[in-house]
This record gives sequence, structure tokens and C-alpha cells, in this order.
Amino acid sequence: MGFDQFVADRLDRLLGYATAITCDKHLAQDIVQNVLMRAQGKWERIGAMDVPYLYVKRMVTNDYLSWRHRKAAREIAMERSELAGHVPSMADPADAHAEREAMRARIAILPRKQRAALVLRFYEDCSDAEIAQVLGCTESTVRSQLSRALQTLRTHELARSATLGVHS
Repeated sequence: MGFDQFVADRLDRLLGYATAITCDKHLAQDIVQNVLMRAQGKWERIGAMDVPYLYVKRMVTNDYLSWRHRKAAREIAMERSELAGHVPSMADPADAHAEREAMRARIAILPRKQRAALVLRFYEDCSDAEIAQVLGCTESTVRSQLSRALQTLRTHELARSATLGVHS
């Protein structure tokens, strides 16, 4: 498959993935654009791989994890409707909208690698091996990152529930 065909087939998926891990549509577009520009120059090698999409997804992940403007990356500037376009809708659009917004806010507190691991597992439905390949680590590190991320989310949810209980 040529580079142009790869981009035509996978651009929406790459943008959806990047939007989910960055929580910022504009940052996601910048990252995907930068990655595709670099990938085009190496496409002969990348295109010959068994799964070029996983390699390019790893490039997107690495670009996000090493992004220099960390303050801007932590800011959540995404409109609620922007993420809605990348997530399957549920029966009641208002419920789906509220749930997506709440989840986006929850995962935004996580460190970058943990957020990437969660998005890869639950948004991209990747196995431990695929996540390890994308993040450039071992499968045991993936499981550790996921475990820590879920524990952090549980802790924050318990603290939030306790705070709401005190003020109710």
C-alpha cells in the first residue's frame, strides 16, 4: 500500500486516536500532521512492515508523550461535541454526551503514558502486546501502567464521592 492510500484509509482513525489521548482536537491534528510528514519520508521502510498502522500509531504516541509544550497539552480545550464525533453514540445522546465529557475529564488527570495505555486498551481495543509495541515497552509495563491508571481513577472517584457526600 502506498503512502497516499495509507493516509486516505487511516487518517480519520489516527486523528480519533490522537484526539482521545491528547483531549485536544487541535493538538491532535498538529501531532498527526507532524507524524505523517516524517512517515512520508520513511514510507518505503514503514510501508514494508507487517502492520504499518501500528508503527505510525506508535509514532503518534511517542510524539504526544514527548511533546514539548506540556502546559498546553494538559489544558483541556476540547469542546464536548468534538470528542462525541469519535465515540460511538448510545441510546440517549444526552447521557452519552455527559458520560464522554466526564470520562475525558477523568482521564485528563492521568500521566501521559497511563492515559495512552488506557486509550489504547479501551478506545482502540488493543491487546497488551499491541500496546507494548505502540508504547515501546514490555507487556508487564503495560499491565503496570493500566493498573496504576485504574487505581488513580478509582482513588479520585472515591475522593470525589466523599466530597460530594460531605456537601450534600
